[in-house]
Amino acid sequence: MDKDYQSLKIDRSEITPKSLYLSRRDFMRSAALTAGAVALAACVPGAIDPNTGSNAPTDPSNAYMDELGNPANSIQQTTNYNNYYEFTTNPQGVARLAANFPTSPWGVNVYGLVNNPKTFTVDDLNQLFTPEERIYRMRCVEGWSLVIPWLGFPLSKLLEAVEPTSEA
Repeated sequence: MDKDYQSLKIDRSEITPKSLYLSRRDFMRSAALTAGAVALAACVPGAIDPNTGSNAPTDPSNAYMDELGNPANSIQQTTNYNNYYEFTTNPQGVARLAANFPTSPWGVNVYGLVNNPKTFTVDDLNQLFTPEERIYRMRCVEGWSLVIPWLGFPLSKLLEAVEPTSEA
């Protein structure tokens, strides 16, 4: 049975801007940590270049700079710090452990208490089920909340294809 999702529609104006995703508590914690780090960094001998009054990187080979003139993070930095607990709880260890992890061909096997067991590849899922965009409100037990877009297909469509039995 199809549901009327129009009655649940959330206006785009209600979507939480990315800039506000962090809760006030997270912002205050980050601000306190940053202030502490800046204060401690100033105590390190040689932290500030006495000639320029700055410790900003001066590598002209880095073409990507932020609005303050700092170079963008390297590919090494951005691809080697992950929270992927299936490999390890150490964020610096994930890249090494996942280096040879096969990502193709990926698929979904649906079997057991179904009349129509099937194996779907990612391409099959994209071809068989029309993607839908929805807007969801999320609240976390840690105190943050946000409204975000989601893109996917309804699980009911997959269930129609495999026909679960009454015992499922």
